[in-house]
Amino acid sequence: MPKYERIRNLREDNDLKQKDLAAYLNCSQVSYSYYEIGKRDIPTETLIKLGKFYNCSIDYLLGITDTKEPYPPARNR
Repeated sequence: MPKYERIRNLREDNDLKQKDLAAYLNCSQVSYSYYEIGKRDIPTETLIKLGKFYNCSIDYLLGITDTKEPYPPARNR
């Protein structure tokens, strides 16, 4: 699986265009396209936004786990 294939799959599963996600992330469509094909690494803040947008864990987006559900919020210590 290419590095960031999951963000493309999630986008397509939600019938969104690259320009839709680029607008949400406040980047150009070309930049977003580079994220999907792995030509550019996705910044941490962008990964966080994508995880919140799709309601999934960043580990899922990165292909580290096949569990899509986000982790529970951290407890205040």
